Amino acid sequence: MSFKTQSLRRRAYMGAALGAMLATMPAYAQTSSAPADPAAQADEGDTVVVTGSRIRRDPLNQAAPLTSIDSADIARTGLSSIGDVLQRLPGSAGGLNSRFNSSGNNGNPPDGGGVSAGSAEIDLRYLGSRRTLVLLDGQRFINGTAASGVPGAVDLNAIPDSMIDRVEVLRDGASTTYGSDAIAGVVNIITKKRQNGFLASAQVGAYPQGDGVTQNYQLSWGHRDEGSGVSVVAGVNYIKQGEVFAGDRPYYAFPNPGATACTTSCSSGTPNGRFLVNNPLTGEGMNLTLKSNPLTTPRFDPTNPTGANSDFKSFTVADRFNFRPYNYLLTPQERFGAFINFRGDLGNDVHFSSKLIYNRRTSDNQAAPLPLFVGPDAGNGNLLDTISIDRTNPYNPFGVTLAAGNAGLARNYDFIGRRFVENGPRHYSQEVNTMYMGSTLDGKLSIGGGTWYWDANLIYAENSAKQVAHGNVNAANLARALGPVSQCTGACVPFNIFGGAGSITQAMINYITFEQRDRSQQAMVDATLNITGTLIDLPAGPLGLAAGYEYRHQTGSFTPDAIVAAGLGSDIPAQPTSGGFGVNEVYAELSIPVLKDTPFFRLLEGSFAARYSDYSTSGNRTTMKGGLSWKPIEDLRLRGTWAQGFRAPSIGELFGTPSRFDGGVIDPCSDFNNNGASATVKQNCIARGVPANGSYVQANQQLPILTGGNRALKPETSESWVLGGVYSPSWTSGIGRLSLEADYYTIKVDNAISSIGADVLLANCTQTNDPVACGAITRSSSGAITQIRGLLQNIASLKSEGVDLILSYRSPPVGAGTIGLNWSSNFLFEYSTTLPTATGSSKLEQQGTERGGQAYPRFKSNATLDWSSPSFAASLTGRYIGRVIEPAYDNHVMRPMLYLDAQVGWTPGFWNQRLSFTLGVNNILGKRAPDCLSCGGFDPTTYDMPDQFGYARIGMKF
Repeated sequence: MSFKTQSLRRRAYMGAALGAMLATMPAYAQTSSAPADPAAQADEGDTVVVTGSRIRRDPLNQAAPLTSIDSADIARTGLSSIGDVLQRLPGSAGGLNSRFNSSGNNGNPPDGGGVSAGSAEIDLRYLGSRRTLVLLDGQRFINGTAASGVPGAVDLNAIPDSMIDRVEVLRDGASTTYGSDAIAGVVNIITKKRQNGFLASAQVGAYPQGDGVTQNYQLSWGHRDEGSGVSVVAGVNYIKQGEVFAGDRPYYAFPNPGATACTTSCSSGTPNGRFLVNNPLTGEGMNLTLKSNPLTTPRFDPTNPTGANSDFKSFTVADRFNFRPYNYLLTPQERFGAFINFRGDLGNDVHFSSKLIYNRRTSDNQAAPLPLFVGPDAGNGNLLDTISIDRTNPYNPFGVTLAAGNAGLARNYDFIGRRFVENGPRHYSQEVNTMYMGSTLDGKLSIGGGTWYWDANLIYAENSAKQVAHGNVNAANLARALGPVSQCTGACVPFNIFGGAGSITQAMINYITFEQRDRSQQAMVDATLNITGTLIDLPAGPLGLAAGYEYRHQTGSFTPDAIVAAGLGSDIPAQPTSGGFGVNEVYAELSIPVLKDTPFFRLLEGSFAARYSDYSTSGNRTTMKGGLSWKPIEDLRLRGTWAQGFRAPSIGELFGTPSRFDGGVIDPCSDFNNNGASATVKQNCIARGVPANGSYVQANQQLPILTGGNRALKPETSESWVLGGVYSPSWTSGIGRLSLEADYYTIKVDNAISSIGADVLLANCTQTNDPVACGAITRSSSGAITQIRGLLQNIASLKSEGVDLILSYRSPPVGAGTIGLNWSSNFLFEYSTTLPTATGSSKLEQQGTERGGQAYPRFKSNATLDWSSPSFAASLTGRYIGRVIEPAYDNHVMRPMLYLDAQVGWTPGFWNQRLSFTLGVNNILGKRAPDCLSCGGFDPTTYDMPDQFGYARIGMKF
């Protein structure tokens, strides 16, 4: 398929250049209409466009379930990423953040998006970040990139923090308003558009151990010329986050939290090797490791393999390698961002605005030195699985060629694992550059005695990522270095895979290793045209209409290192990915007043919206939405919406090439005579090729899972209901402003794009002998799993159901200030996934459980109590996360958690209160997250880092 990226890029640059020229022209108009952004419009007392609708309305008469997070709320968290702020919302499931330390060393997830190392994403309602739409000032933002795939979600770390004024989170589906992806909700980031003078801040924070040092410096400047109608806001920010190693926290120094020695969770790839080979004398299978670390050829006595004349002994759990200390608990990164927002009048009723953004992120991830696995049970899926180690290799102690069963030689070994400590840890460094350019013409015109507002928008955005990885091995060179010594000539150096730690020389390292360089990019062109106004005035109010058109074109690509693409890497295999799509969309929305100012009907209004989308890759789709809002009395609003939604497959999901993911899964057939397996499980395992004597034992807790995209994917569809209300009693006016909000939601997604989880496939195969599940699993002759196929399909059904409760209170003056309370909670009634089986379907309910990196607590709650005055402010925030269990680990209980955060601030009266000082501590009690056995520590999507995090901030305006 050919995509005209260069042509689109040229046209977008021309449009941006025209916008820039217009931005530099003097604006001669002396009057202006209401600006396009809601914040500015609200300042002028006009109606505004609010998140979730294109119809202009009174911002105080908002009917949709909307959570607003302003700059004060953001500052109160002490966090340096808007992604971290949003992930604390009770209705959020978390998402990628800097506590994830994966760069592909464990493989790529099945969605074709790569691991997105260093990114931050938002996931509402546990439906996945790809089903939450992120907007910037009501317009789409480009999806992220991180040099490991083509992601289908926005990286919030690509948006400069210094430009954020507030964030609006719509807790309702909005596909009819914004198109694809808005199934779970919408996050609309509103940027600064009006500011007078400079605002500057500097914040530094760290953990008690002195690591994880975070620096956050922000500067912005704004000016508005009332005479000409020109307004400019520009700013920069620099954020640096230091690392925290797992080895620097004793509790997390081993894969099992709290452990002080290795268990089966540690790796069998040890510096002294693990050798599953047949005795050349007897043909008996052996499971060996070295007694010490001989630096040359070890001794082997076939008559007594573990005797005094042999350097080998039987491999035990105590010989496993602890990889954990090399890993980050908190990954380091740096972000630099710059922006400019311009707005000017081109006439009495026409305005031009432009937005330019540049953001650069550098980040790092790290894993233990490479576990170099070779042999037919290694599960690499490439040349390493077929390597034979020739008898002439000078370091081969067995005196025979160790054959993988190919090239006409009978198989006589299963697996050799050697931790490549001489080459140091695997280190991954990313650099991501994002550029966004948007221009808008907007205005108003009179039609039939009414005022209609219009806007035309053009956006061009692109990003690129580069990743450099240290620690990979060229499999072709390794095969030559392990093969016949007569063929290891020229630069080739025979390789010692049998010696102990230190036996691999620098010359060997230089020949078999390479520096891996991957890259990826995405580009987006988005053009929209909107118009809104009043069709007619009805007795209960104006009949409002909004309509519009959108064209969007997106392209993306991922290019792995040439050696990796050739299938010759020793880490995760990957192939190039490239693709794109175009979409044309039209929509219309009505606001229908029914009754007003009658008994029991202070207000009754309905709404209806429809959108038609035509994708070049996924066909066409029409979605609809209807709503009703009723105020029986002035203080109470009841509301309800029904909505259809859809999500078109992302570029990675459509075009992602096959790759491997090493999932943390336990094979029920492993050691089935001692693992408590039932007779049915044993029988089914034997039927699938596992030795009947139970000799097969899983070598490592990670199994190879084949992942990849599917060009035949269809769009996901959804149906959602939201029913709720807001009570704002006027009788409390004497004691303060009180608001109570409650919303019930249920969202069902059909044709959900997913792969069947490896744990589900294994359970269905071993427990019920399901042919669909068993057909996706390949085992070697020893019983070891060499591949589990998990390619994407439209197979799943998802359901998320729960209730949001929000209480807000602000007191009248108490002394010199006021007291406020904001309490938000989420009750998760159900989150379930339904997947097909050979005889029907299987429903997996996940509420109240932890699933290896994502917790689904039935109850989450945040409450903030604050006191503020012109000179002083103080706040105490409590964050509660309910109990969950881990079904995969005998229903291990992860206890409920309560985090407490505190902050105090002082704005001295001198210098016109232009200085402010803030001190804060997050997790002031130093709570440690509950042990997550399936996570190898704690769940980074849901829980904080252990220990307190203290910070100090100084702010200035001038």
